[in-house]
Amino acid sequence: MAGNGETPVPVGAKQEHDKKARSGWQGPTRVWEETEQQAKKLKSSEDGEQQRKLPKRKIVLLMAYSGKGYHGMQRNVGSSKFKTIEDDLVSALVRSGCIPENHGEDMRKMSFQRCARTDKGVSAAGQVVSLKVWLIDDILEKINSHLPSHIRILGLKRVTGGFNSKNKCDARTYFYMLPTFAFAHKDHDSQDETYRLSAETLGRVNRLLACYKGTHNFHNFTSQKGPHEPSARRYILDMFCEEPFVREGMEFAVIKVKGQSFMTHQIRKMVGLVVAIIKGYAPESVLERCWGEAKVDVPKAPGLGLVLERVHFEKYNQRFGHDGLHEPLDWAREEAEVTAFKEQHIYPTIISTERQERSMAQWLSTLPMHDFSATAHAAAGLGTKAPSSLEGSDGVGDSD
Repeated sequence: MAGNGETPVPVGAKQEHDKKARSGWQGPTRVWEETEQQAKKLKSSEDGEQQRKLPKRKIVLLMAYSGKGYHGMQRNVGSSKFKTIEDDLVSALVRSGCIPENHGEDMRKMSFQRCARTDKGVSAAGQVVSLKVWLIDDILEKINSHLPSHIRILGLKRVTGGFNSKNKCDARTYFYMLPTFAFAHKDHDSQDETYRLSAETLGRVNRLLACYKGTHNFHNFTSQKGPHEPSARRYILDMFCEEPFVREGMEFAVIKVKGQSFMTHQIRKMVGLVVAIIKGYAPESVLERCWGEAKVDVPKAPGLGLVLERVHFEKYNQRFGHDGLHEPLDWAREEAEVTAFKEQHIYPTIISTERQERSMAQWLSTLPMHDFSATAHAAAGLGTKAPSSLEGSDGVGDSD
């Protein structure tokens, strides 16, 4: 046995070696790997524990964004085909460490709610969303660092635990920016960029816009409601057109409207009908007919110029804005940043897109095809429609 050249291995040592082999022991390297994995687990556990110790509070964020290239505000979970503003927002919230990743997958876990669902291409200068987050240091800077420049978080405020930005919103103000050649008479060149709005025409525009003020049945200004649905009645607080201004050689005007809430396409149709009347395609009497049960063919202006400018929380501010614990939601300190964002991202996008795509000029060319007679489509849709998923919706932007 000694002649075979092998050194005898003690029985105890061999059994220990076989035991280590069966357990997967690979010497010092294996020990180091296990130690490193344990360290990583410990660090991850510590990080998670540290995050859990951070206060998770209900807040609101003041958002501004240019909607060009997005399919609206509201996220469509599970659909990557159509990118929305909330897709970028949720990604930034997760990456900045404000919310855990699973909250991004199920937004109900952070009690997320937006004031208005703006639709494809619609921008906002004063959107407000409510949600629960970890109040990390430098939270606004960190969120914005993960957002594109055309989406900004301009303000943050603490709110009551049960606050819901949609339900607590008393009113919403939108503006619609359009080239003033839209108000030129139909016999005038519809693409004449040298057109300038006269004081007389502006006065007539404002007289017509004032007809929308008050409570009316707006079923003709949306495809979502029938004439007998109570929710088709909406209250408009104010609507007017401001003085025109010139940008890049083209004159524009801004129509502002404040209402409690709006239905899908409502503002665009309100603007579209006034344009049709001013241009001479429809009689002024069509406005009065719109409040009746008969179906009126109301044209829908392009979505490009529509912007959610401000949301209002008067009742909330009266109750909680001066209780010593919460701030009023008026965003006065952020006004300069809001104005700067509009000047840098919203106005230029509307102007350049109008110049490139001529959306208003193309839409104006379709007005002769509308039938503004009292019996237009009278046989269609007079019955009560099934309630829409946008029942009581919050802002035209909802699907505008």
